[in-house]
Amino acid sequence: MIDWRHWHNEPYLIGGLLVLAWGYAVLTGPLKNRVAPHAPRLSRWRASSYYSSLILFYLAVGSPFDQIGERFLFSAHMAQHVVLIYPCAVLWVLGLPGWLVDGVIRTNTLRSIGRLFTYPVVVGIIYVMTQSLWHIPALYDLALQDRFIHVLEHVTFFGSAVLYWWPVLSSSQAIPPMRLAGQMIYLFAIAVGLTPLFAFITFSSDVLYPTYEFAPRLIEGFTSMDDQLLAGAIMKLSNVVVTFLGLTGVFIRWYRQSELKSAA
Repeated sequence: MIDWRHWHNEPYLIGGLLVLAWGYAVLTGPLKNRVAPHAPRLSRWRASSYYSSLILFYLAVGSPFDQIGERFLFSAHMAQHVVLIYPCAVLWVLGLPGWLVDGVIRTNTLRSIGRLFTYPVVVGIIYVMTQSLWHIPALYDLALQDRFIHVLEHVTFFGSAVLYWWPVLSSSQAIPPMRLAGQMIYLFAIAVGLTPLFAFITFSSDVLYPTYEFAPRLIEGFTSMDDQLLAGAIMKLSNVVVTFLGLTGVFIRWYRQSELKSAA
């Protein structure tokens, strides 16, 4: 059964998070004058956002909750992915001040690569395809059986989500966000693009993933089909809520911007 004392402490997980935390601290602290000499001091809320993202990432993939999602419940695994895609990625992007991003990607080559991989159409394809391909039954079940593949799955979910949020939340001048009207279309289009995946999971008449079909039942009477239906609902509802909040936030900013222009 579940070992609630089991927390992942693999070197690649702990080491990777520590490197990200250390690199951020160094670039925004001792090396700040080299990265962006005239930039303002790093605000507390950005630093809090960045480090909160790393802590939340570890809680999602390193706590005993990972064991539940990996061995017992598809719905728990889906909730884990939702955490990586939404709050973790959002907080990480918000935690990056524009001057840090612009200072790191000074060369034209890096800026061109950055703009390519944050171009809305490219991002949309990467994000939708990443989620869709990983939910192919053979590949998804392989990730549950092979630790390296599972780590790769989580990293690509998080990485593609960072790209997904960039056109909306970026504070960089070198790789700026989209215009507000475009952001609304972008968020809605991504939600539509993910609809076939939601339908595939939610309305399947068969259990898609053998690991969960034959997993021990943690809740009496809660079948593998119930678990799959709940997983699909978590995926769909989280996307609907986040998209709605995103559209609302963008619309409010757009309205305020229009009001300021009219007043001027």
